[in-house]
Amino acid sequence: MLISKIGEFGLIDRFKKLIKTDASVIKGSGDDCAVIKFDREHYLLWTCDMIVEDVDFTFRTDPYLIGRKAVAVSLSDIAACAGEPRYLLAALAMPKQTSLGFAEKIVQGMRETANKYRVNIVGGDLSRAGKIALDVSMLGIVKKKHLVLRSGAKPGDVIFVTGTLGGSIKGKHLKFTPRLKESRFLAENFKPSAMIDLSDGLAQDLGQILKESRVGARIYAELIPVSPQATGLSDALYSGEDFELLFTLPKKQAQKLLKKKLVIFQSIGEIIERRSGLRLVEKNKRETILEPKGFRHF
Repeated sequence: MLISKIGEFGLIDRFKKLIKTDASVIKGSGDDCAVIKFDREHYLLWTCDMIVEDVDFTFRTDPYLIGRKAVAVSLSDIAACAGEPRYLLAALAMPKQTSLGFAEKIVQGMRETANKYRVNIVGGDLSRAGKIALDVSMLGIVKKKHLVLRSGAKPGDVIFVTGTLGGSIKGKHLKFTPRLKESRFLAENFKPSAMIDLSDGLAQDLGQILKESRVGARIYAELIPVSPQATGLSDALYSGEDFELLFTLPKKQAQKLLKKKLVIFQSIGEIIERRSGLRLVEKNKRETILEPKGFRHF
C-alpha cells in the first residue's frame, strides 16, 4: 500500500501505534509539542518542524527568509502550548553546488530570528541532498499551570483566532510573527481550554482540536477574519500556513476577553456536542457540515 492511500494523518496514527513512551512523557505525539516532566513547577516542551524546497519554499526564495521560517514555525508550536522557547538544534541538507553565500544567509535568518526570541542555537547537522531541507528541533519550557493542549475544549466554550486568515502564499508564510506574546498574555490572564497553531488551515486544525477534545463546533462565516490577501472565505478556511493561534475559552473567560476589545483576538464560534460535528453558519444563516480538510503532505 502507498502512503498516499492512507494520507498524512493516517500515517501518523499508524506510527503512533508503534511508539511507546514511559511515565516521564506527559504528552507525546498528537499535539503541537511533546510535553515532558521537568521540575516541580515546569514541563519541558519539545517540537520539531521540517521545511523542504518545492513544498514550503522555492529555490527563488530569499535564503534569509528560509532560515527565518524554519525557526518561526517551531516558535509557533511553542506558543500553541503557552510556553517559552529556549534552545534549538538545526539540520540542514543542501545540494553540493549550493553557493556559500546562499547557505550563510539561511543561517543568518535562523540566527537573527532565534536571537529576537532569546533562543540559543546549540548545534545541529549537515547533509548533502538533491534539494534544500531544513529541520529545526526546539526545546522550551512552560509552567504547569499554564500548559494548554488540544484536548481541553468543552461544549459552551467560545472559539477565537488571532489575526487574519488566508492569502498566506502571498508572503505571510515566510514573514509571519509567531504569537508568543499573545500566547503569554492568554496564559497569564485567562485559561484557554485548548489551543493549536494554524499551520494546515482553519477547518483542518479546528478539526484536530475537535478530535482530541471529543467535541463538535459551530463557526460563523461572517465572523471569520478573512485577510485582504485572501481570495475569499474558502482560502481562509483551507489554505493554511497562517501560523495564527486558534484557541477556546470558557464562556465567562471569553466575555472577559471580549470586554477588552483587543482587535488581535476575534471570536468565530462555539464548541458544541461531538455528535453535531463541525458546522459552518453561512451569511444567509444556512448551516452546513464543514469538512475538516486543509493542507496535507500525502
